Amino acid sequence: MIFQTLEVLGVILAIAYLVLATKEIIWCWLCAFVSSSIYVYLFWQVGLVMESMLNVFYIFMAVAGWLHWQYGGSEHHGLKIKTLKAWQHVLIVSLILLLAWFNGWVMQTYTAAAWPYIDSFTTWASVLTTFMVIYKILENWLYWFVIDGISIYLYLDRGLYLTALLFLAYVGIVIFGFISWRRTMLKY
Repeated sequence: MIFQTLEVLGVILAIAYLVLATKEIIWCWLCAFVSSSIYVYLFWQVGLVMESMLNVFYIFMAVAGWLHWQYGGSEHHGLKIKTLKAWQHVLIVSLILLLAWFNGWVMQTYTAAAWPYIDSFTTWASVLTTFMVIYKILENWLYWFVIDGISIYLYLDRGLYLTALLFLAYVGIVIFGFISWRRTMLKY
């Protein structure tokens, strides 16, 4: 009962984080902090070790995101949305795949982790994409579309049905986020 209640609370706060992020509202980071704290415990309990560690990372990134959105940018007046060049995306995707392969191999060899390669891919992709959110890189939403889509399967397999539903909602919300941020960026 407590597990399901925590999952519901984690889902609600995770949705709040994403909706607030699409609108560039800084309070998204507080929701991310609390939701991630809940998910550290939930993922650990179902054997998704990398997902649990990812949420430890998210806790720290929620603090960094808050500070960067509040004080980053020119003259410390917040950040503007920007885009990356194609070569930068090739570098990021290559790094994600390399880290996921190596981490997946280590987990498969030395742990009893469920879905070590998929877990590693979604984790490392999420790590790098989180930095894109903190720095307000427009394409972060496209990366999340892929990550969230793959994560749905992972969570269904582990019996985290509400979390799978959350990530299905994320797939829709990230489309809105991309459109919203792009529209804002074009106004600069």
